Amino acid sequence: MIETILVATDGSNDASAAEQTAMGLASRLGARLSAISIIDERFLHAPAGDGLALPPFPEAEVTAYYRARAEAVARRFSERARGEGLEANCEVVQGVPDERIVEKVQGADLLLLGRTGATVGGRSPLVGATVDAVLRKTTKPTIVVPSGAPLTGPLVLGFDGSPGSRIAARLAVELANGLNEAVHVFVDSKDKGRAVARFDEVRQLVGGLSVPVRETSSTLGRPDVKIVDTAKEVRASLIVMGAYGRNRISEYFLGSNASSVVRTSPVSVLLAR
Repeated sequence: MIETILVATDGSNDASAAEQTAMGLASRLGARLSAISIIDERFLHAPAGDGLALPPFPEAEVTAYYRARAEAVARRFSERARGEGLEANCEVVQGVPDERIVEKVQGADLLLLGRTGATVGGRSPLVGATVDAVLRKTTKPTIVVPSGAPLTGPLVLGFDGSPGSRIAARLAVELANGLNEAVHVFVDSKDKGRAVARFDEVRQLVGGLSVPVRETSSTLGRPDVKIVDTAKEVRASLIVMGAYGRNRISEYFLGSNASSVVRTSPVSVLLAR
């Protein structure tokens, strides 16, 4: 059961989208919502400069700035939540962001992150370094939210028969029933016999759905691309899939399809574990 939701926020556009998505889920599912804003302690100390005759590093001023920024992010979140009719506070903590997020989410059922975070100069990779580190370390189901992600619409369940995709199916049932959204099940059908078996299995897993279920498959192209294409075509609000596929090498890394979908999807992606 998803009863508690945590969202990590840093004031960036994607974090703002994650806040909005988290508030929508909390309201529609009746879940408790909380947030965390982190002062990155790595920014608070002077970088190495031995032999460069540099002036003293303004550690107190830098610390005060980043604390004020984190507290401003927290205040904005709380005000935004109240505007949505939710009582939700944002805790300000100091440390290495991915480590503190992973610690904090142990007390929650679901984590939401913006796909990219605040960066110097306004530049950001497709997936922020903190998000990448959290996804590799956490054991909790996590939704990664890109800026501009839709808030409502059906769910797309990517199913490959792996243990993670079975967990994803169960989460999809809970979310679809709670949100009253249809589910589109995607199965890669290059191997026809395997695809038939997977559809048979997933039908049993989603048998408790009280909303419409649609089945789709593809014999062409890469599964990660086709999952994202399916989400676009059906105007989905969420892709649900296992964090690891059938061919995972190590639990420390995301599966290749999951990693690609997170990087490229304009729709929020829930990675199940």
